[in-house]
Amino acid sequence: MMPGLNPKKMQAVMKQMGMSQEEIDAFKVTIERNDGTSIIFHNPSVTKITMQGQDNYQISGETEESSGAVTISEEDINTVVEKTGCTEEQAEKVLENVNGDLAEAILELSE
Repeated sequence: MMPGLNPKKMQAVMKQMGMSQEEIDAFKVTIERNDGTSIIFHNPSVTKITMQGQDNYQISGETEESSGAVTISEEDINTVVEKTGCTEEQAEKVLENVNGDLAEAILELSE
């Protein structure tokens, strides 16, 4: 919002112009690029702005960039196998899909 403007007046003006704004509750947003890298927003502030029938999203927060190349260690694979009873191949595939996140891999295989 612009400094010095009453937020209620601003909302009224936006409504008259056919604009609406909505906060979206999110814990992580990932943007995957065509080159295989990604930008990950942790604990983001996400706002959906609708104007003239088109939705736009504004995202801000702490970011980290991922190179897209995830290294899965043998130790991680063994941990997932031990906790879930799956095969090493299944563990490796799921770990790759969740970018090496052990907790997420274990949860996914436990479902």
